[in-house]
Amino acid sequence: MSDNCLFCKIAAGDIPADKIYEDELVLALRDISPQAPVHFLVIPKKHLKGPGAIDINDETLAGHLVRVAGIIAARENISDYRLVFNNGAAAGQTIFHLHLHVIGGRAMTWPPG
Repeated sequence: MSDNCLFCKIAAGDIPADKIYEDELVLALRDISPQAPVHFLVIPKKHLKGPGAIDINDETLAGHLVRVAGIIAARENISDYRLVFNNGAAAGQTIFHLHLHVIGGRAMTWPPG
C-alpha cells in the first residue's frame, strides 16, 4: 500500500467508494466521473505504481483484471464494452495505481481521442 494513493486508501477501506465487486486480489468500483452509462474500474488491491499497465509483472493478475471486467460487464447486462488501461499522464492517467476502465452502454467511436 502507498500512503498517498487514493486507490490504496479505497482498497483499505479508508475512503468510501461505490464498490461493485471484491475478491482477495482486486476490487471494482463505479467511476466517479463516468464517460458512458456503464463505467467502472477494476483495480488490484496491491499497489502497482507504474506509470500503468506496462508495469504488470504478474500475468495472472493481468488476466484476473480482465476476467473480473467480463464478469461485471455480464452482471451489468452489457456485451459490447471497451477495456482501457491508460499508461502515463499523456495517455490520460491521473491516478498512478494500475487500474482498468470498463466503459459501455453506448456506441463507442474510433479513434478514441
